[in-house]
Amino acid sequence: MDESFHDHLSHECGIFFTQDGGFFTTPEYAAPFLKLSCNRRVNDKTKMVIGFFTVLITLYCTNRAASMMGWDDQYSDLPSLSIPSRHRYTVLINTWKRYDLLKMTVTHYSSCKNVDAVNVIWSEPQPPTKELQSKLNEVTGRNQVKFRFNINTEDELNNRFKPIPSLETEAVFSVDDDLVIPCPAMDLAFSTWISAPRSMVGFVPRMHWPQKTKHGREQYTYGGWWSVWWTGKYSMILTKASFLHKDYLELYTSRMPSSILTYVKQERNCEDIAMSFLSANYTNAPPIWVKGDVHEIGSTGISSLAGHSKRRTACVNYFVDVFGRMPLVSSHVKVTDASQIWFW
Repeated sequence: MDESFHDHLSHECGIFFTQDGGFFTTPEYAAPFLKLSCNRRVNDKTKMVIGFFTVLITLYCTNRAASMMGWDDQYSDLPSLSIPSRHRYTVLINTWKRYDLLKMTVTHYSSCKNVDAVNVIWSEPQPPTKELQSKLNEVTGRNQVKFRFNINTEDELNNRFKPIPSLETEAVFSVDDDLVIPCPAMDLAFSTWISAPRSMVGFVPRMHWPQKTKHGREQYTYGGWWSVWWTGKYSMILTKASFLHKDYLELYTSRMPSSILTYVKQERNCEDIAMSFLSANYTNAPPIWVKGDVHEIGSTGISSLAGHSKRRTACVNYFVDVFGRMPLVSSHVKVTDASQIWFW
């Protein structure tokens, strides 16, 4: 060993310690060291060094993760979301006169293992028939899942996010009556949401695209699925298939600007974009896209109408005006099940 280098070392039981706190061992002492035959004083010193740096790294990573996810307390005037206490969730199905589809979706989601309850948002003029109620109670009861209709007296899209007093889970999965997500994908999304309960976590991403300023104000275009597919970039997760915290239902109803609630009611569109604005304004963080099969079993809906993208673009720009800024945060992150892919 080089003597000039040796001068900077001290050693005990075959382990050489450098002046800056590092250590190593020579081959002839490696085996005894691995067998823990070294002096207990050295063993304790090593444990203290490793333990000290482990604590520092853990603290740094925790604080850094909170900052990166935008979970710093930037909106102290808003109530704190409660911490998930039960590892189950409620499925909230929005429906409108598609009873066969509703039976299929209720049957499917009630079969998923982590589902605690299924609630159907009913905004039709007439109450659900006894036959429909009986059928849905039968299939949910078979799976030991609670079921109820949330009856509304007025037909409007804001009904989708009305608070539910009887809700027993923090997690809510908001879904349309014509979308079926396989249970394994639901499990993946739910476990993702548990790790980030302030975020919207789901399967249908969309994007806002900045355009040239108009009269000194920046304008945006609503980007559909193909723009997300092409760029891998998104800033919204639509509530047609999304996990969110139940407290967002209360925030949407009581804290959303009334002009936006009126806009959604009159235009019969964009309640999902409004919820994305609300969530992003609260967290200053992006939503989370989960990879999973999305089976559309219906053939009609608002998105199939002519001029749909143009109307959505108008929504985005109106909401920016009301909020006074663009709160949406974009991301390229996509969660996938590593056990189901061959290459990383």
